[in-house]
Amino acid sequence: MNSIKSKNNLLPSQSRRIFLQGLAAGGVITALGLKPDTAFAATVHSGAPELRGSTFDLLIDERPVNFTGQTRTAKTINGSIPGPTLRWREGDVVTLRVTNRLSEPTSLHWHGIILPFEMDGVPGLSYAGIAPGTTFVYQFRVNQSGTYWYHSHSGFQEQNAVYGAIVIDPAKPDRVDYDRDFVVLLSDWSDSSPDFIFNRLKTGDGYYNYIKPDLVDLYHQAQKQGIDTALKNRLMWDRMRMSPRDLLDVSGSTYTYLMSGSTPTGDWTARFKPGEKVRLRFINGSSMSYFDVRIPGLKMTVVAADGQDVHPVTIDEFRMGVAETLDVIVEPKANQAYCVFAQAMDRSGYARGTLTPHADLRAPLPSMDPVPTLTMADMGMGMDMNGMAHKAMDMGSSKLKPAMAGMDSSKLKPDMAGMDMNTAPMPGMDHGSAANPIGQNPFDLPGLHNRQFKNGMLIIDWTPPTEHGVGVDMIAQQVSLSLRDPGAGLRNNGRKVLTYSDLRGLDGPISKQEPTRGIELHLTGNMNRYIWGFNGVSYANAAPITLNYGETVRVVLINDTMMNHPIHLHGMWSELEDDRGNFLARKHTLSVAPGHAITYRVTANAIGRWAYHCHLLYHMNAGMFREVRVS
Repeated sequence: MNSIKSKNNLLPSQSRRIFLQGLAAGGVITALGLKPDTAFAATVHSGAPELRGSTFDLLIDERPVNFTGQTRTAKTINGSIPGPTLRWREGDVVTLRVTNRLSEPTSLHWHGIILPFEMDGVPGLSYAGIAPGTTFVYQFRVNQSGTYWYHSHSGFQEQNAVYGAIVIDPAKPDRVDYDRDFVVLLSDWSDSSPDFIFNRLKTGDGYYNYIKPDLVDLYHQAQKQGIDTALKNRLMWDRMRMSPRDLLDVSGSTYTYLMSGSTPTGDWTARFKPGEKVRLRFINGSSMSYFDVRIPGLKMTVVAADGQDVHPVTIDEFRMGVAETLDVIVEPKANQAYCVFAQAMDRSGYARGTLTPHADLRAPLPSMDPVPTLTMADMGMGMDMNGMAHKAMDMGSSKLKPAMAGMDSSKLKPDMAGMDMNTAPMPGMDHGSAANPIGQNPFDLPGLHNRQFKNGMLIIDWTPPTEHGVGVDMIAQQVSLSLRDPGAGLRNNGRKVLTYSDLRGLDGPISKQEPTRGIELHLTGNMNRYIWGFNGVSYANAAPITLNYGETVRVVLINDTMMNHPIHLHGMWSELEDDRGNFLARKHTLSVAPGHAITYRVTANAIGRWAYHCHLLYHMNAGMFREVRVS
């Protein structure tokens, strides 16, 4: 690997805030008084040295940083942001000695790594954490290859820069052919403390949302839809006390988006020779940010998702949920530079870098896309396929109107009322039999309650009784099981956008046995109170999800909120399915869009106590967390 140096390249058109972000492009390096281009001689990208081998010493400490023109304190790993890139080899036993020099407990979780639960790094489940002034030794055999990452699982430390990349070389020859290899780690930094951000979210709904619809937007909507429809839609959102542009809880109003530790004007840089195949290992190591990533002028061929090899698929753009990883191959043939552009999903900011054959050659910065606007269909709010039949609801009330809940609590099916979906046995799957023709009746998927499909939508006629409380401010009436929707802001943009439907894992499912039962979990929240949970229950009040060792279950996630949620299961693979129950790919993190449901299989092949949670950091800490217990 080549040493890659960061280089400032201030653009006149950029805002003063972006300009300030570039004044300290070296981040932690600059704050230490070192020159960004000479601080680490063995870096693979600016800010993060690479460590190879089987034994590693990692030190978690505090250092001054300056990303915006203001000096702040970050929690760093071995003094860099991101922490060192750890290069392992499949089959090796790795030993990681982690020393805590903070004044508070800390931890490191090896995200996506299959290992004994005692080594998983989750305080309260795997172990007690790493006390100040002590060293904890992680040791386990590496049984996989690919691109992963690691981060703190203690409080809000992940937001404060305790994260880094993991690259595992395969024991056998790599199935992917490439000449150069770079990690592209996306993250979000704020000069505000994580506690301050969390308190603002708890006390001020939409505190960081500065892109709410205005009169100009109403005018443009009226031109497209007619004034009556535009006004009706605006009034409906007003009655719900919601914004159709409430896409991310925390935005570029406080975040500086980093690419491998460099600010947008810091311009992370990777070198290539024309004609080479370049492997880019994208990691979304942010706390709260979804990114839409593209490289104008270059096609990207996806070769791995969440560390697992997939059949190659060529795309122009992809949306990346928090904690997901994606490996792509690009083949720049021209003697020119290319911009690696990662805009936040709400278009409130971006991270950027440059692929270039020459250190002094830079690519133009592309324009930001328009701010996405959610529709009622995005939220599963009872629209027919023509976008009509809106129904009113009072989002400020803790009691949802039955019409909007999509059910009448007095008419619950007797066998479903009060059912505990963690333990309820379900029948096996029927692959589109004559009794369940495709597109008319539901496939007999455990966990779906034999619900009806209408115009390709799953009708939600039953919800857990626990959803009808103060922790839930909306419930979807109907959701899509399709994996082909790229999401708000990416539809029909003229570019080929990756969707989950494009993924086809090379290695197949872990187990061939059919699921014998289903676990249905609704992703729920109350945005006004900033309460999040599964099935309307926050972690403090939730019982563990219990799995029997060796069994295969189907998990059904139904998103009843207007936010995207990246859901991560520790210790076991989540095997994504299509709407017929066919295996697609192994993943460790699955993103569920508003108005959507996804299904996946889990084979309980790892005894222990495992974390299961939304990987939006503040959602997890506000209750969207469960324990999964395998025995």
